[in-house]
Amino acid sequence: MGIFDRFKGGISEDAVREALKAVQDPDLHRDIVSLGFVKKVDIKGKKVHVVVELTTPACPVKEQLQAQCREVVEALEGVDEAHIEMTAQTPKRRDTIPDLVKEALGGVKSIIAVASGKGGVGKSTSTVNLAYGLAQAGSKVGILDADIYGPSMMQMTKVGKPEETRGQLIVPPQFGGVKIISVGMFTEAKQAQMLRGPMVAQIIRQFLTQIDWGELDYLLIDYPPGTGDIQLTLSQIAPITGAVVVTTPQEVALIDVRKAISMFDTLKVPVLGVVETMSYFICDGCEKKHYIFREGGGRRVAKEHGLPMIGEIPIEPKVAADSDDGKPLVISSPDSIAAKAYLDAAGQVAAQQSIVSSQSEGALSHFKLEWE
Repeated sequence: MGIFDRFKGGISEDAVREALKAVQDPDLHRDIVSLGFVKKVDIKGKKVHVVVELTTPACPVKEQLQAQCREVVEALEGVDEAHIEMTAQTPKRRDTIPDLVKEALGGVKSIIAVASGKGGVGKSTSTVNLAYGLAQAGSKVGILDADIYGPSMMQMTKVGKPEETRGQLIVPPQFGGVKIISVGMFTEAKQAQMLRGPMVAQIIRQFLTQIDWGELDYLLIDYPPGTGDIQLTLSQIAPITGAVVVTTPQEVALIDVRKAISMFDTLKVPVLGVVETMSYFICDGCEKKHYIFREGGGRRVAKEHGLPMIGEIPIEPKVAADSDDGKPLVISSPDSIAAKAYLDAAGQVAAQQSIVSSQSEGALSHFKLEWE
């Protein structure tokens, strides 16, 4: 402490920040100073004003952290009153949260959201086959199953549970060379996930900050249906570099996929394109395409929003059978019509992500500059 600090009553910004190191985020197991949450410290006489910026307005431990901050600051000699202002980052400031994702996502080049808006349209099936399609092309790939209420990756891939840690980070298990994490790995198969929004947001934060993904070219995130808490938390915390929206041809699905596209537009996440599942069925007898769920719905939505049509996946019995057996279609039945469509779609995803990345520095490249 310098002579001028003594003259001011012994209160300095350094002393306040040092005291705040005693306050730890219970989810991330690190203090709020090293996490970069303490944005401002103002000292006026014996009053201290601290601005703490959290990653989301819906942080379930906001009041707890605020009380702890007030307690440690007011315990300092010379402090009569501490005002702790709690704020939150907005989606536009994803590039200001490197401390949260540095260890876990530092080696990930592209993070791609796979979303639908409507449930039951083949989103998880598409996530799996796009991921393994990218892997077959030589890329290092991971899958994060963010469908907390209905996780399916363990069934679709037969991946095991995590058995290794590196420091405080969990090493994700692999199946067929693809790294996978799902909430299903930490619960019983028949156990319902009865969780409120704040708890779900906490799980998502843990998946993004406590998993050691290592070096990946692509991390695909299987979004849950809808446009709620999970989608918002992911897009605020994770540096999403692009999104793929999945739909079926009929209007009832298109209504919700339009909402998903609107959500990504609002969150400033570039949409790479549209994948249409259940596009048509080829009869064994006549070998003609039959459009059971109407024709061209995905193309209409893509055209409306100026998006590429990434793929049209036909109805084929092997799609469901192989998924139920834990075998990605592009690996188990690579010569099937649907597998070829998914492989082509994976190539389109890679191409569109490359285009988007070339048009901007991208969130993760900005992170790397910040860390150096």
